[in-house]
Amino acid sequence: MDYARVFAYSFASIYRLYIEKVEKKGRTQADLDTVLFWLTGYNKKTLQQQIDKKSDLETFFAEAPQMNPNVSKITGLICGYRVEDIEDKLMQKIRYMDKLVDEVAKGRKMEKILRK
Repeated sequence: MDYARVFAYSFASIYRLYIEKVEKKGRTQADLDTVLFWLTGYNKKTLQQQIDKKSDLETFFAEAPQMNPNVSKITGLICGYRVEDIEDKLMQKIRYMDKLVDEVAKGRKMEKILRK
C-alpha cells in the first residue's frame, strides 16, 4: 500500500465522505464529531480550522491536540487489517478513525464506541 498517497489525502474531503456515510445510516454529523473529538482532542472550532486550511491527514494527526489515551482499546479489522497490528503509527491513527466511523455508521451505542 502506498502510505504516502493516503497521508496526502485532504481531511476535509474524507470528512465529507464520513458525514455522508453516517447520515446514510441514520446517524448525525454531531455523532461523527463526537468520536473525532474523542479520538483527536479537537473541538468544533479547531476541527473546522483543519477543514478550512485543507490539511492533509498527516498534518491533521500531527496537529491533533491529544490522541485519546484509550485508543489501544480500539481493536478489530478494518480493510482486512487488524488495527492493533498496524506498524506505521500514522496509518494506525487513520485506521482507528475509520474504525470509529464504521462503528457510528453501524449504530453502535456511543459509550461503546468511546470505549467507556
